[in-house]
Amino acid sequence: MKSIKTLCPFCGVGCGLEILSTATADQDIKRNEQENPVWKVRGDRQHPSSLGMVCVKGATVTESIHRDRLLYPMIRETLDQPFRQGSWEEALTLIVDRIKTVSHEYGSDALCMYGSGQCVTEDYYVAQKLFKGCLGTNNFDANSRLCMSSAVSGYVQSLGADGPPCCYDDLELTDCAFIVGSNAAECHPIIFNRLAKYHKKNPHVKLIVADPRCTQTAAVADLHLPIRPGTDIDLFNGIGYLLLKSGNIDTLFVEECTRNFKEYAQLLQSYPPEKVAETSGITIEALETAARYWQESKRILSMWSMGLNQSSEGTAKVRSLINLHLMTGQIGKPGSGPFSLTGQPNAMGGREAGGLAHLLPGYRSVTNPQHRAQVEQFWGIPPGRISPHTGRTVWDMIIGLEQDQVQFLWIVATNPAVSMPDLKRTKAALLKSPFTVYQEAYYPTETAPYAHILLPATQWSEKTGVMTNSERRVTYCPGFDIPLGEARHDWEIFADVGRRLGFKEEFAFQTSADVYAEFVQLTQGRPCDMSGLSHDRLQQQGPTQWPCPEGEVDSSISSKRLYTNNYFATPDGRAIFGPYHSKGLAEPSDPDYPYVLTTGRLYGHWHTLTRTGRTAKTQQMHPDPFIEIHPKDAANLGIENGDIVQVCSRRGSCQFPAKVTAFIAPGTVFVPMHWGALWAADAEANNLTHPHACPDSRQPELKACAVQLSVISHQSSVISSRVDSHLGNL
Repeated sequence: MKSIKTLCPFCGVGCGLEILSTATADQDIKRNEQENPVWKVRGDRQHPSSLGMVCVKGATVTESIHRDRLLYPMIRETLDQPFRQGSWEEALTLIVDRIKTVSHEYGSDALCMYGSGQCVTEDYYVAQKLFKGCLGTNNFDANSRLCMSSAVSGYVQSLGADGPPCCYDDLELTDCAFIVGSNAAECHPIIFNRLAKYHKKNPHVKLIVADPRCTQTAAVADLHLPIRPGTDIDLFNGIGYLLLKSGNIDTLFVEECTRNFKEYAQLLQSYPPEKVAETSGITIEALETAARYWQESKRILSMWSMGLNQSSEGTAKVRSLINLHLMTGQIGKPGSGPFSLTGQPNAMGGREAGGLAHLLPGYRSVTNPQHRAQVEQFWGIPPGRISPHTGRTVWDMIIGLEQDQVQFLWIVATNPAVSMPDLKRTKAALLKSPFTVYQEAYYPTETAPYAHILLPATQWSEKTGVMTNSERRVTYCPGFDIPLGEARHDWEIFADVGRRLGFKEEFAFQTSADVYAEFVQLTQGRPCDMSGLSHDRLQQQGPTQWPCPEGEVDSSISSKRLYTNNYFATPDGRAIFGPYHSKGLAEPSDPDYPYVLTTGRLYGHWHTLTRTGRTAKTQQMHPDPFIEIHPKDAANLGIENGDIVQVCSRRGSCQFPAKVTAFIAPGTVFVPMHWGALWAADAEANNLTHPHACPDSRQPELKACAVQLSVISHQSSVISSRVDSHLGNL
């Protein structure tokens, strides 16, 4: 039986998969666009991140490979016209001519690309070279902006560089795991399973979970802290207050390895237990218990995800959590450290390749003159070609469309017509775009109606490249299926456009291995040094963590954790305390909108249902959206299970069947974010959310907004109008 080892294309855990086919080497696999070949999936027991485990999404991923695929370039002149099938030659000629015209008439700042953590690192890298190097605009952003950019800025400001300092082995070495802003049991199930098994076998190990919902993660915790949305900093500073009061600080580490502790210690005086308990909605006893668990543990591992990142205080929250590790010396040691759980499968690889509007490859910054000069010299482009200004974030692109400043928008492997905040405003801006290219594997999606050109891209099963997971482990992912129709690899499309624009030498790549070989050279000497890696080495050696510099034969020990020598990536080698007062939600509840809405993912679904909505098992697991309401709030409003509830914010409204449950805190309601217009009627969660963002990370506060509730009808039927997987044109 033919076997291929690869990586799951869903969450940032980065589980190893083994794909099996009963087809012989000389036998064609018979299939059409609606019929899968005989691919079987199982966990790769040799992959060090997942140890053979796989969740339902990974186990069923091949079911959606060939369903509703975009097979050919599709073209139309205006958005009110139907698409017609075109050739690659016609589509690329239109794109290149448009880029030239916009550059000449409006300047390079009118060109934008919005990418995705679904892309392999090679895709990301070629896109950076095209936009930031050759076209001279930093207007490349990715959906990591909505996902992990607060973790990036938090790590950079506190530790000097991006990159989680921990590894998955720490899950089974810690004395106390502190999970905040993450429902890891559903969103990162395999690493949570590792932690849960270890926790169950070792009674001394404590698990603390801070979340307004009693999730599957919180259900197995020793201590659940149901804090009010937006009070994370209050909680962290409250714990810090108690640790400082008890003298539980690593004085030697603080004095020799950090800066700014006095300012932080002074700020903590404003967070006594009484105040924190009142603000956050937890008891003083619970706060003191959390501090005691931290105090009594020799190895403390904190984990977070969207609950901290998707906030107008995202960077401040991340740094406030890191502060607790710094004051107790809990970093760079086995079983300890601040560990961000990445959302997208290759969001880490995108950050390494410079795939955000403020980054350059190798963890460089566009605003750093030395960094720009290094990349310009390496790429062989004229000095000064790379703009010194941070490019447009994805929300800046929306504003640019509103103001007629963006004249060309290229969207790749993501679905902003569902995932962006304030969807009414987002969709109105997309309708104003003079020229939008949408590069995607599937059709239809909710974003397709806003495109002038659709480019068929290969997906995970058909393309070869690398991805980096949350523990900095790089995995080689070979294509194992034949591209459908005329689909092409993302990096090949970018390179073809580059050559047609006159940059033939810059895009002379023949294979994805060529692309990766060039990219890793730009990481040499950088915090994310991967100069010792190549496609060949990864195939022979298997998944490998960075740093892995050139010449290092075995980096398996030295690369497990960062900062093991207590020397950080700052100019003086010291980590930096970031003292922040809590400001709360950007849009708190008020008499007109008395409830706080929070959003999140479900175990069986992934983002906007592009894959899992086309998978029978996951669709059956979670067939319909819903809203969770506490019994007290439901009683006040006369709501019962199954009733249809209208949810209104200042931006829009939705309708959901009610799920009355004590697992949500009073005053807070929850809806899953997966459903767009293709899959359910009037249930797009981001019709409600707002774009207020963290000033440092520019990540929107997708996790919370103020809403009002009212009963539409008392009934037990749900309101989903799901489409089947054979929709054809929208």
